[in-house]
Amino acid sequence: MGGKRANNVDVAVGHRIRLFRLNTGLSQTELADQIGVTFQQVQKYEKGVNRVGAGRLTQIAAALNVPITAFFEGMTSGSKSRSEADSLAELMTAPRAFKLLDAFSEITDPALQTAILSLVQSISARRSGTHK
Repeated sequence: MGGKRANNVDVAVGHRIRLFRLNTGLSQTELADQIGVTFQQVQKYEKGVNRVGAGRLTQIAAALNVPITAFFEGMTSGSKSRSEADSLAELMTAPRAFKLLDAFSEITDPALQTAILSLVQSISARRSGTHK
């Protein structure tokens, strides 16, 4: 059984491990120390190169203080839902994404939220050379 390669679910779980690790502020080394592996192994889990066994996933969930089901939320048998969940998980691993989202969620004025969104979209369009 040791020769099985990681599949799309393994990759999605790995992205979520990274997402939750970043959210808790742990480095790969700190997580690795808590679960008894090397930081390189954590890297492989997060990239989906290596599959995460049930026992290890339980340890990771405990270290990150999330329920084990959190690694599978949003996944369905339909490929569209899985790809949307994967895209969101991947976007949330971008540096400072959590801080931006957290700060944005504190803004209660819908008009101000819309103005900030327009500003960010405008900056993004100029940097990428497209105008939305």
